[in-house]
Amino acid sequence: MQPSRRRWLILGLILGAIVLNYIDRQILSILKPTLKAEFGFDDRGYAMLANVFTVGYALMYPVAGWLVDRFGARSVMLLGIVSWSTACLGAGLTRSLGAFTFFRGMLGLSEPTAFPAQLRVVTMWFPGALRATANSLCVAGGSLGALIAPPLVAGLALSWGWHAAFIVPATLGLVIAVLWSFVYRDPPADQVIEGQTLAQRIQGPAFTWPQLWRTRTLWGILLIRFISDPVWYFCLFWLPGYLQENSGLTLAQIGMVGWIPFLVADLGGIGTAMWSDRMVRNGAAPLRARKVMLVTTACFAPICGLTPLLPHVAVTLVIFSIVGAVCLSWLFSLSVVIAEAFPTRNVASVLGIAGGCGAAGAVVFNTFVGDMMVRFGPGRVFAVMAVLHPIAAVLLWTMTRPEKPPAASLSPQAVCAS
Repeated sequence: MQPSRRRWLILGLILGAIVLNYIDRQILSILKPTLKAEFGFDDRGYAMLANVFTVGYALMYPVAGWLVDRFGARSVMLLGIVSWSTACLGAGLTRSLGAFTFFRGMLGLSEPTAFPAQLRVVTMWFPGALRATANSLCVAGGSLGALIAPPLVAGLALSWGWHAAFIVPATLGLVIAVLWSFVYRDPPADQVIEGQTLAQRIQGPAFTWPQLWRTRTLWGILLIRFISDPVWYFCLFWLPGYLQENSGLTLAQIGMVGWIPFLVADLGGIGTAMWSDRMVRNGAAPLRARKVMLVTTACFAPICGLTPLLPHVAVTLVIFSIVGAVCLSWLFSLSVVIAEAFPTRNVASVLGIAGGCGAAGAVVFNTFVGDMMVRFGPGRVFAVMAVLHPIAAVLLWTMTRPEKPPAASLSPQAVCAS
């Protein structure tokens, strides 16, 4: 198969894998009232379950990035798909809270493998003028999964019980794993992208692990993800339950309309990524194009604060459609910022560290949300979320830049071992 055709097929498989990745994690939030009744927990208990996933996610994300840089995208992605599908299957077969919690933790430990592997693939297979678009199409699987999840999960649960809502996506994930093992290959070593072959890019200078921690851009990305990621985690873990418990929607109605914010978020994230690629094709420096786009989208984030003041369900859906588009614009294009600020051999590690930091922020925020929901209601939560992306925009503009490793070229083995 021609490399120009294979790269889009690979992109399609990654899209499918990430769709199922997000469906698996979304099942808990969509079935929140059902599972609360099944296992007997309140919002604090739900926050604990969400954090079991998120703590594992935060801990494993940096490890996943290192594994991708050490062993390659093919094997790590395959291991990840099999592991998270097995965890979802286990959750669907269990009948005790303890076992359910265990498999939720296993899901959190396995799902981070997808994103460092995906970024490594995009960086290796696509040039800069296509990179943001390819990355956004690929990562859009997350919000596409969140979009598909409400009607799929609600339909399965209402038709065959909540166990089926876990078992069916898990089975589909194992099918994707088989297809990935047959289709994925690294690009040919002599394929030229932006004036360099793959061999030249992989063998070029790169940071060691200690050197990465001395770069200003890494610390900027970590702070940005810690501050901004919790807003998207709220959309994933709390919004479906909020629409049922505060806006009065039934599970069947969630299946009918709960996907709307995620569809708009997907379209917004892809559209803004294409806008930044267009700026690059028109002569803008790639990193500056991403910054301009992200700062612009952050200006829309404060609309979140209006949610408790305008409580009608239709208004809530509109507000979180806009908020979701802001979140995905940042999640999609911050990966591209990493790819353009760091050498190819470092991008998976940097994304892993950053993703873990974002998940750690979500752990803190989830605990805050659970406590605030019980004690004061949701108003204070929305007020905090309204300012997080504007703060992240200031950090992005002032702390990120292209980072150059020491002039002496390091071998791949030295970088991976450090």
